[in-house]
Amino acid sequence: MDTMQLRNHPRINLGIFPTPVQRLDRISAILKTNVYIKRDDLTGLGLGGNKVRKLEYLLAEAKAQGAELVFTTGGAQSNHAMLTAAAAGKIGMRPILILKKRGVTERLGNQLLESLMGTEVIFADTDDYEDIYEEMDRIGHQLGVPYYKIPCGGSNALGCLGYVDCAKEIQSLPEHFDYLVCAVGSGGTMAGLALGAKMYLPTTQVYGMMVDTDPFDRIVPGLMREAAELLHAEIDISAEDIHLRDVCGAGYAVPSAEGNEAISLMAKEEGLFLDPVYTGKAFAGLLQMAREGVFRESDHVLFVHTGGAGGLFAVL
Repeated sequence: MDTMQLRNHPRINLGIFPTPVQRLDRISAILKTNVYIKRDDLTGLGLGGNKVRKLEYLLAEAKAQGAELVFTTGGAQSNHAMLTAAAAGKIGMRPILILKKRGVTERLGNQLLESLMGTEVIFADTDDYEDIYEEMDRIGHQLGVPYYKIPCGGSNALGCLGYVDCAKEIQSLPEHFDYLVCAVGSGGTMAGLALGAKMYLPTTQVYGMMVDTDPFDRIVPGLMREAAELLHAEIDISAEDIHLRDVCGAGYAVPSAEGNEAISLMAKEEGLFLDPVYTGKAFAGLLQMAREGVFRESDHVLFVHTGGAGGLFAVL
């Protein structure tokens, strides 16, 4: 694959890349395999997180289209929404967040961070994102300024390119990784990693830990194909490329016993913090795989820490 196709897409520098990779020595000893962590919680904007990679591409397109206003959406404690507000402010755009009126809407967690940034937040009493996208259009037309809509999680083909970049970073490391593991909340991060693995890491398996109940077996390969088209990459994408595990538990953003165990283990053994919505449940899935004997002693497993620290102070 010619990496020039990736470089040809406009991108705004918002984060600090490449992010570090560390070996989790104590957890590796407990699980009897080699576990590493990709610190995408240290991407440098706000409290860090995976959305920064996506926003570099999405906001570059917004700027190119002459947008002055950027909309996005998500749950009340959406990490993506908070980081979109931070990124938009950094490049001189006005953010408006239209969030689902579900979960912790008080001035806690990401709501507190949005308040500190002076972000306009509107809560919509709906479970249908199409209602929210229609409201974005209504407000945008009412305000009469050029606007740009970013989907939930920044998970479209363009946003996926951020995690194709991430796979390219991983390829440059001295270690070879047999497995990559990440949370799946809207599908874009896994789609980008899985496509990037097809391009740069052909012997690496990507496992996505589903923290929501959407049909990711369709969403992820669909996003992969659309992102491949953006790159003019002729890559065959089949069901065998998609490895998904259900770690949702009682529901999206509902903490699980397994996720809380994973959060405590990581904090106690490695001094690192996961969150109860995404990374805690995703790391619980990795622990389950290890306990099932999926990983060999000689394997190298890379967990992609997608951030979420803000939500830690609102959900647990």
